[in-house]
Amino acid sequence: MSLDHTKHADHTEHADHTPKITDRTPKVIGTVWGLLILNTLGSAGAQTIVPLPRSLIQMVTMGALVAAFALALAVNLRLRIRASAFVFLLTLLLVPSVIASADLESGLGALFRCARLALFVGTLWLLGRWWDGSLTFVRHHIRMYFAVLGSVAAGLVISPGAAMPELYGGRLVGALWPLTPPQIGQYAAVIIGLTVLLVLGRRTDRASAAVVIVPSLVLLVLTHTRTATLGLFVGLALAIGSLILTSAAARRFFTWAVLCAAVAAVGFSSALQVWFLRGQDEENLSSLTGRAKVWDALLAAPRTTAEKVFGTGLGDKSFGGLPIDNSWLAVYHEQGLIGIALVATVIIVLAGVALLRPPSLSRACAIFLISYCAIASYTEAGLGDASPYLLHLALAASLLAAPAAASHLPAPAVPRRRAPRRVPRWARNTEVS
Repeated sequence: MSLDHTKHADHTEHADHTPKITDRTPKVIGTVWGLLILNTLGSAGAQTIVPLPRSLIQMVTMGALVAAFALALAVNLRLRIRASAFVFLLTLLLVPSVIASADLESGLGALFRCARLALFVGTLWLLGRWWDGSLTFVRHHIRMYFAVLGSVAAGLVISPGAAMPELYGGRLVGALWPLTPPQIGQYAAVIIGLTVLLVLGRRTDRASAAVVIVPSLVLLVLTHTRTATLGLFVGLALAIGSLILTSAAARRFFTWAVLCAAVAAVGFSSALQVWFLRGQDEENLSSLTGRAKVWDALLAAPRTTAEKVFGTGLGDKSFGGLPIDNSWLAVYHEQGLIGIALVATVIIVLAGVALLRPPSLSRACAIFLISYCAIASYTEAGLGDASPYLLHLALAASLLAAPAAASHLPAPAVPRRRAPRRVPRWARNTEVS
């Protein structure tokens, strides 16, 4: 699979004649990004074919984060960093996290999660040196998550029963690595959207894109993940909409997508309804599979002023033993109102910068990622801690970063040539008669 096809220039990119620093991204940066993704895969999920102790999984994921930080530090020993509002806001998010976790009400695990978040943010600071608005990190993102989906597909082939257990209603899970259906749906939706945009921008050929899109779409359908599917469609619509005025390929794709969606809605309405309902009754669907009950209980729980402002400390994104499954309520519970303000500022800043940028493929990819994370935040937690959603937003920040321009140094002074010394005529003849 190749995603480096650049034979045709992207006509949506604006010309930039500003001299740029020749600081190529080291190949090891792709490894660092892959290790960050491995760290955010999590340790909770379905039963795998070969039982994996949770302690072993946590050791692998935390080891990946430490290795990512060490490698990033090794290639950036001089600690050259670029100013980044996104990473700065994540650094500020550490403040309420540490304050709320310091009283140990949530146990030592809260301080451990704070240290994990600090390492995660520190690695992003080190990587920010190579954020220049290019598609380098997009390709790393697609390749790593496609490898994760490859493990899911392998588990489905090896043991279909373990990959689609009755415990999850026959939805696809990770049988080799413990992954839940929403996780798999999220990874599939994100790389499908990014690959479609690369095709529209003529940054990869259709054959290579089909290798990524087709199997990922099949896995997305098997997960029955409504949030990921909605995020994919809405995110792509907004991203392609940002290219319509400057890209003929985007206009053609948008037109065909609308026609295909209309035909599918008419011809396959019953099948789509069955897939969407997932066998749930009206009451279960209206309560978002029981999430609304947890949310109501969380909001009704008594809290001190300190807990409202700073939260109760970083935890496992659960309340009363049940998952919160909402980023905003999870942040409110663990990092308080300050955490909500900082996370909202992150989304607003990224969205504002994206709207101010001229139309380009990088901008379209960033819009897709920001809109996807905003939609998924309603039924998924993760915006306040080291998670795939923060990695998606970090990728968006790297796409919106302006290329580093070389500093204009004054030209070295050229020594002025002295005029030849004039010799008097009487002194020119050195012969003595």
